[in-house]
Amino acid sequence: MYPHILLAADGSENSFRAAKEAVKLVKLNEHSKITLLFVIDYEKVKTEVLHANSAESLYMERKKKLQHIEQLFTAENVHYAIEMVHGSPGPEIVNYANSKKVDLVIIGSRGLNGLQEMVLGSVSHKVMKRVQCPAMIVK
Repeated sequence: MYPHILLAADGSENSFRAAKEAVKLVKLNEHSKITLLFVIDYEKVKTEVLHANSAESLYMERKKKLQHIEQLFTAENVHYAIEMVHGSPGPEIVNYANSKKVDLVIIGSRGLNGLQEMVLGSVSHKVMKRVQCPAMIVK
């Protein structure tokens, strides 16, 4: 059905719910794979670097955020790869999806209300508007 699914995840509960939906879809085709994309947000990098003991500990902290998703994928015997990119989440997810020609993007919704979304703009909304393949927002 969807040979290459891109799951944009940040380690939140919303991204874990999105991961569960990705598993359901990837189970429909034994040749499907999931790319788990974690965007290292430029706005948060300075704080993370200041609190990290080393580059390796910083990497491990970021990877730890995805641990429960990896455990889910392993338990469900899902083929997956992890990619970490630096930048602003919305544009980086769109850039990755469009350049790698993924078949489906799945992203969790933070559940912003109308005013918050209008002022802040949601990552999922930015992705939906600009990605060149089908996309799914999981609430």
